[in-house]
Amino acid sequence: MNIKIVGLDLSLTSTGFSCGDSIETISVSTKGPQRLSSIRNSIIELLEPIDNPCVCIEGYSFASRNSQAHSIGELGGVIRVALWERQIPYIEIPPTSRAKFATGRGNAAKTEVMSAISARTGIVWSGKGADDKCDAWILEQMGKTKLGQSDYEWPAINLEALIKIDWSPLQQLEEEVVSLNDE
Repeated sequence: MNIKIVGLDLSLTSTGFSCGDSIETISVSTKGPQRLSSIRNSIIELLEPIDNPCVCIEGYSFASRNSQAHSIGELGGVIRVALWERQIPYIEIPPTSRAKFATGRGNAAKTEVMSAISARTGIVWSGKGADDKCDAWILEQMGKTKLGQSDYEWPAINLEALIKIDWSPLQQLEEEVVSLNDE
């Protein structure tokens, strides 16, 4: 049994989800608690068929100053509780680490991040929610790189983004999977 890394870029309007060949956005038209519930249910539905998932979720952006900061915090809490209830481990990836992994700079803008990933991989990110899909894909690649599963070579400066992340939930899952495989 292998661990499957899932990248999750939470957004109230276009949550990015990436796992293997499945790169998509979750968009809902509702508001308030119904929106939070709908996004949670969609994420859980996407995770359900995945064996041994470990979610790399973008952490909170503490520099955010817009009126959506509280709502995105609510969404983050709802999703983290849902993962915890299902015993799905998750790794918090700071937004600056995601940007550094993609570009070599932690303060890179969204457009720079997408351009850097396109230049490195040939993947073209376009259309509605393109930046959310790209961010989720990067988060997935960060976890895959930590496991030695990435299909891409990353420069040393980009790999520095992995150093300050708490990977212990992933390490615990690795130990459990190894133990199950040994039985």
